[in-house]
Amino acid sequence: MKYWVSLVNTEEVEQFVDIAKKAEELGFEGITVPDHLIYPTKIETKYPYTPDGKVWWPDTNPWPDPWVTLTAMGVATRNLRLATNIYLAALRDPFTVARATSTAAIFTNNRVVCGVSAGWIKEEFDLMGIAFKDRGRRLDEVIACMHQLHSGACVSHHGEFFNYDDVVMSPAPSQKVPVWVGGASKAAFNRAANNDGWLGVPSKNARLAEICETLFELRKQNGKYDQPFDVVLSPMELMTKDFLDSLDKAGTYHSSVLPWTPSPWGKAFWVEEGEDHRDIEVKFRAMERFRDMMSKLGIW
Repeated sequence: MKYWVSLVNTEEVEQFVDIAKKAEELGFEGITVPDHLIYPTKIETKYPYTPDGKVWWPDTNPWPDPWVTLTAMGVATRNLRLATNIYLAALRDPFTVARATSTAAIFTNNRVVCGVSAGWIKEEFDLMGIAFKDRGRRLDEVIACMHQLHSGACVSHHGEFFNYDDVVMSPAPSQKVPVWVGGASKAAFNRAANNDGWLGVPSKNARLAEICETLFELRKQNGKYDQPFDVVLSPMELMTKDFLDSLDKAGTYHSSVLPWTPSPWGKAFWVEEGEDHRDIEVKFRAMERFRDMMSKLGIW
């Protein structure tokens, strides 16, 4: 099991680089950052991952550019992996996505992962003049164009949403930028199975086991079962060694954790009474407590 520190709902942006350095020091696999291109304060769309359909962060929650943020953390570390969880690529054009991911990959020595999903806020798509109903197909096309542009060759593309002839994107990354897909719909599972990994939504262990079974069955169907595939679990309860041992051996398993952040799902967190989770030293202690507990459970 490989553990990633999630920076979702962490308002202290000025601490991000130091958090990344501490995560690497403690032996975490990586760090993830969220994304919204712009955040509408009046949202009628229901958030799909809480019981009441409401988000669990304030309107003022910061959303720094994810690729600038990951690059800043990447140049301050040596081995820590860096991922978006998630990046709303369907809100952007392929050139913007390809250049941002390529630049980040180059400056971090290929440590970045492009984690994406179709998105859930209709109002955000409305602001960009993009049809919400088209977001899944648009995302698929953006991903395909990104990989094509990353070849560094002179390329052309004629699709449903984007058309271009004889373009070159430089500099190109020296390795493929992996794409992990988030979401819990049938379309999201299919999209993940056709790419390089799945970014989990908050779920109980039993549900996570079912989802993993679905993903690897889809991988068998599309002929990719024997290829590397990453699964990022976001458990709503503590995982056990028996649970992890029961998962399909074809996958590489990760867990996204928020050690200092209370959540609406009742997930455990590692801040003690009287501590202020906004303090960076409290964050550091929470990360250490998490690592120590996972070590005692034999799943670090």
